[in-house]
Amino acid sequence: MFAKAYDWLDERLNIKGQVKEILDHPVPPHVNWLYCFGGITFTLIMLQIVTGIFLVMYYVPSPDHAYASVEYISKEVTFGKLIRNMHRLGSSGVVVMVVVHLLRVYFHGAYKKPRELNWMVGVFLLMVVMGFGFTGYLLPWDQKAYWATVVGTKMAGSVPLMGEFIIKVARGGMDLGAVTLTRFFALHIWFLPAILLGMLGAHFFMIRKQGISGPM
Repeated sequence: MFAKAYDWLDERLNIKGQVKEILDHPVPPHVNWLYCFGGITFTLIMLQIVTGIFLVMYYVPSPDHAYASVEYISKEVTFGKLIRNMHRLGSSGVVVMVVVHLLRVYFHGAYKKPRELNWMVGVFLLMVVMGFGFTGYLLPWDQKAYWATVVGTKMAGSVPLMGEFIIKVARGGMDLGAVTLTRFFALHIWFLPAILLGMLGAHFFMIRKQGISGPM
């Protein structure tokens, strides 16, 4: 039944041909395990998206209920503790793998012409990933998350001339409170994912166009 349905769709949408065009790409002979870091990073990002979707089903972004909802996920929801820990540890894994991937690109000289723009996108992706880590750290709304965010926003507020403005934008005011939590939650699940997916699309498009670079 599924085969017939697939054949019916393929006859009208040419699914096999499009998949073949995307996946059938010659791999240069110099490619080895060092070139797997980008794929590992992408896999971890997909894992973060999937686990994040499950977590947001139960999380409540308010000072009165945020901590209790995280506790409920960890203690009451089936596999909730596993999913939360996968998301929590996966965030560190993404940062590590993005850095390792960028180092591989740098030492292989893959940032040079004609791939300068793709290198810039990769560096910007690192900043987006760091933004995920910073905004997500506050969401459990416990003592460690609260004071870490206080310190982090104060550091950003130490920028000359614009420091006070940066703090107000980050916190939604001068104090850390309900507006800050809501703002960080919105950044974490809406704005940053939209930027991330757009940058990943551009990254993969340029890799497809320019091919896989060789060692310097």
